[in-house]
Amino acid sequence: MSTPSPSLVDTHAHLASSRLKDDLDEVIGRSREANLSRIVSISCDLEDSVTNLQLAERFDMVSPTVGIHPLYVHEIESADWETELRELGQRPGVSAIAEIGLDYFHPPGDGSSEADWRALQKDVFEKQLQIAIDLELPVVIHQRESAEDVTAVLRNFPKARAVLHCFTGTMKQAEQALELGHLLSFTGIITFKNAVEVQEVAAQSPLDRIMVETDCPYLAPVPFRGKRCEPAYVAHTAAQLARLRGMDDAEIADATTKNADRFFAGA
Repeated sequence: MSTPSPSLVDTHAHLASSRLKDDLDEVIGRSREANLSRIVSISCDLEDSVTNLQLAERFDMVSPTVGIHPLYVHEIESADWETELRELGQRPGVSAIAEIGLDYFHPPGDGSSEADWRALQKDVFEKQLQIAIDLELPVVIHQRESAEDVTAVLRNFPKARAVLHCFTGTMKQAEQALELGHLLSFTGIITFKNAVEVQEVAAQSPLDRIMVETDCPYLAPVPFRGKRCEPAYVAHTAAQLARLRGMDDAEIADATTKNADRFFAGA
């Protein structure tokens, strides 16, 4: 009789993505077969937030988040969006305000200057951090080529509980986040041969401060690299994390699941 695979949590999946809508039931089914205990479904805007709340009603393993991604801040139409987000954040089962942060990699989505684009992102980021603090919810942070500014903002919100999702930064950047009490989450990128720096961070970060994710439908791990990603593939990322740390798969699964359950405790 084979030993069942250890339970895992995919702490970052975009189940509201159009790339998953045609076979979402099958995707969830494969997640159950892979022994996932939970999928944290991440929002990019208010529409996503509503969709994720609906998905959580359909699938008991889905933990919804609500939030506005930095690349979508220019699409905010309602002058009362903060009230709307706050109301969504109070719905039963909401596990985090996500995905929020700063993105300096992509050009301004509204054709504005880089300075204005960054200022708008920062304003929306800070307002969402305050909402999260008020609602006693953690936050999932996007920081693409913006790590220093994200750290500076987080220093001004010491009550925020954050995870830096899809962490690909330097050891110094990791240490800055860890010193502030935050967590790091790793995607399938750590399975890529050229991802040496982030592999070192994953290997050396405190065991009680790390989690695993897919960021599906993006960043599929080896051996699925280049294909559409889905939550079941988080097992490959976890297995690589175990190898990097010289641990058993079951040990990593147990540790990262406990970390996720503790971080997303409100769900």
